[in-house]
Amino acid sequence: MMHFITVPGYTNSGPQHWQTLLEEKYPQIIRVQQQDWDCPARQAWIDGIAATLAPLTGDVMLIGHSCGAVAITQWAAQTFPMPGAGFTIKGALLVAPADVDAPDALEAIRIQRPLSLTALPFPSLLVASDNDEHLSLTRANQFAAAWGSELVIIRGGGHLHSAAGYGEWPLCEVLINQLSGNQLQSV
Repeated sequence: MMHFITVPGYTNSGPQHWQTLLEEKYPQIIRVQQQDWDCPARQAWIDGIAATLAPLTGDVMLIGHSCGAVAITQWAAQTFPMPGAGFTIKGALLVAPADVDAPDALEAIRIQRPLSLTALPFPSLLVASDNDEHLSLTRANQFAAAWGSELVIIRGGGHLHSAAGYGEWPLCEVLINQLSGNQLQSV
């Protein structure tokens, strides 16, 4: 069985965010629960991912946004493979990973420093925008190279969240299906 896991970013994904809409449309998608959505403390968010994955068996597809995408890379560098894990990570969709190391990063997300620039041990796709206020195109290219991720650039997408118009996002579903090798099944 394929498990699809969303990993939202700083302040969580609101009701009109594409992650939330995916979860409502596809019941097999579950959301990582973090102790404090307003404080993306590096180790706490790594632990949140690990706690969500620990009981799973079978194949897993991770779907991260912003600080959630960053947490996936940090979890992979620090914790993967998890001892005794019954799951296999088939891939990770990393959407608009926030550059928490940037000098102008939001004060609240600097607690997630430092970024991991370790190659990911599973396939990944980094989706970035050419005008994201939290990730420059230069850094998106650096992250993709370091993580071994394929890079997709969206023109004028901002931070690829609901405030930038990314609620219903059909391309995201296509990318998830392609990367996971499975079709999301709606109710």
